[in-house]
Amino acid sequence: MPGLLSSPVCLTVIWFLSWSLCTGQAQIQTDEVSGVQYGHIQSNVTLACGKSQIRVPVAWHLNHSSALPRHRVTPDGALVLLHADHSAQGNYSCHDDRGLLLHSVRLRLGRPPGLLKVSCQVPNHTHVRCSWTELVKTFLPAKYNATFRGTGLEWRPCVLDLAHKHCDVDHPAFWQTIHTLRITESNGLGSETTSVRFRLHELLKPDPPESLLVKALEGHSQRLIVSWNFPASWPVHDAFPLKFQIRYRPQGSAFWSEVFPEESPYMIFDALAGYLHQVQIRAHDEVNSESQWSDWSPLLLVRPWEVSSTTETPEEQTEETFPDFFPLSTKPEISTAKTHNSVHPEDEGNLGLVILLVLFSVVILITVLSLIFVVWVRQRRRDHVTKQELTSMVDFNHLLLVGPF
Repeated sequence: MPGLLSSPVCLTVIWFLSWSLCTGQAQIQTDEVSGVQYGHIQSNVTLACGKSQIRVPVAWHLNHSSALPRHRVTPDGALVLLHADHSAQGNYSCHDDRGLLLHSVRLRLGRPPGLLKVSCQVPNHTHVRCSWTELVKTFLPAKYNATFRGTGLEWRPCVLDLAHKHCDVDHPAFWQTIHTLRITESNGLGSETTSVRFRLHELLKPDPPESLLVKALEGHSQRLIVSWNFPASWPVHDAFPLKFQIRYRPQGSAFWSEVFPEESPYMIFDALAGYLHQVQIRAHDEVNSESQWSDWSPLLLVRPWEVSSTTETPEEQTEETFPDFFPLSTKPEISTAKTHNSVHPEDEGNLGLVILLVLFSVVILITVLSLIFVVWVRQRRRDHVTKQELTSMVDFNHLLLVGPF
């Protein structure tokens, strides 16, 4: 018997069987390992134990632990996770009865994509930016593709910025009435396409004017000088002019005064002397009446020139309140009432004098008109009496000429 085992034929057979077994084991350990498997959350998910045709008892592990979520194992060794939730995610592996690895897979759970909520901003005539948010939380990594076109034109790419979930289009066909944006989201469980249509000229909304500066004019207690620059995102000033709106009010007042300057700088003539003022500015496309006003620029605080000005800290300026003869608002930012005519206490005497002069003028006018009316009536009466006398004289002369019968 030992001679038989040591014969060349037996040694060859033993070597061939050993080589085949090692090769099969190596193939199971490498080729049968897959990547990522995606499954629907809160549903039953089945994990197969590789593609091997060998039917042997298997044991499943999750992250190298034999503790598994609620499950069952099918006769062919597949693992079925029942109503799998996020706790069931991880790296799964199945092993034979000797502990040899047969297959491994990483499980990710989530949902297929849904429709997206899309909004587009048009800060000028040469650029469109569209951003989106997910209406369905998928919990899975997603890929996006976005295209854009005007009516009747070819689709063109909308350049993606996945980190901020927006895309950009330069030099859109602004002369087209309607534009369409199409965004496709896809993940391991499917894909969904969202299409939105909009009008560029209605979405056009400039950025707020920049470098707003408000200064007091020395020697004038009711004047402020306001200057600003075009927004940097509005590059073509001559081809697409902007119009501007300035609003200002004493701090604490509920009412804004509003002006529409043609160019920078602009002079405010009716600031309230001695009081801190709030000033803002916004812009609008001068040609396109259907476009939107920009947001208001940040508030600036400034006080008109004073004869004896004193340096105040920001805290002291903030605590200053508006006089009681103006209505106060606890939410001054939302007040939209237009201009009010402010009257300074120093001008109350002048106002009273003006009122007296007006009343005196009215009395004089009424007196003059009354005298004119009286003279006119008396003249009418005189004319009437004179006419009667002339008539009587004519009749008398007629009788003298004719004589009695």
